[in-house]
Amino acid sequence: MALRPAIATVSLGRSTAGHTLFQKLELAASQSFEGVELFYECLEHHAQSLPGGLTEDNLLLAARQTRLECDRLRLEIVSLQPFVFAEGLTSPEARRRVIDRLHFWFELASLLRTDLIQIPTNFLREGTTGDLDRIATDLTEFARLGLEQTPVIRFAYEGVAWGTHIDTWDGTWEMVKRVDLPNFGLCLDTFHIAGRVWADPTSPTGQVVDGDRNLALSLQKMSDELDISKVFYIQVGDAEKLHNPLRPGHALYVADQPERMTWSRSARLFPFETDKGAYLPVTKVLDVLINKKGYRGWVSLEAFSTELSVKDESVPVRWVQRARTSWALLTSVYG
Repeated sequence: MALRPAIATVSLGRSTAGHTLFQKLELAASQSFEGVELFYECLEHHAQSLPGGLTEDNLLLAARQTRLECDRLRLEIVSLQPFVFAEGLTSPEARRRVIDRLHFWFELASLLRTDLIQIPTNFLREGTTGDLDRIATDLTEFARLGLEQTPVIRFAYEGVAWGTHIDTWDGTWEMVKRVDLPNFGLCLDTFHIAGRVWADPTSPTGQVVDGDRNLALSLQKMSDELDISKVFYIQVGDAEKLHNPLRPGHALYVADQPERMTWSRSARLFPFETDKGAYLPVTKVLDVLINKKGYRGWVSLEAFSTELSVKDESVPVRWVQRARTSWALLTSVYG
């Protein structure tokens, strides 16, 4: 199977800025994307626009309507994401609420006709444990519940660069090996991989000390140990090299938020947008995943920016066109 182009719906403009879910789906199809990662927040926004507002019944109706719209546009829904703050919770009541929420997501996934839910590593600062046995137990429970569904629901675990206890791709790989179930695998994102071990938005250089060595060691481990069949899809994203370090006083700085999280939400770019300041070693990661490991399948473009909150209908149009240009450059190298 060849590489297949997908795009994350939120990257076409946050619905809260007036960019509706159906507008974004239409734009994705217009640029020949074959699939979308559907953000739960976009589904919520669509449900909120229905008579009666944001209710569970309207969320289910929104899922039905979204599936019909994707059918019309010939778009596949690659995944429903992000199922956040799920694993390693210390409160039994909070864990019960997660399981209740997961069963509702199973209903949504069924209506959307997607078999994949993405889980980012937990980045709550309180109420979680770093006990890897506890985390593995929770993830195993999710996967076993997914196996009980018809069709089976798969889970793609993603290591976000600001995760509280797991913040690297190999940390998530260890969890995949511990869970050891066929429906539990990985979502690997070039931004999070390079943005954790190589880049540092708080540094004047934009890099961590020994970043090249760190990345080389990480990618060698990926080449040596990763089972590519457990990679359910990949996200390809880059980021802007900031002119000034992301510290107090910077226009983007947010107190009490991890700097890499702020950077991710405010200054993400599509790959190869060097004219806009993209500087992460994205191709080094892709060389391992695609050339060395032989990955073939969904490749989702994901970007976030402060510009996406602007209430201007031209914003998502420009961004989807940029995404298509980026995809063309990517496939010229890896197609």
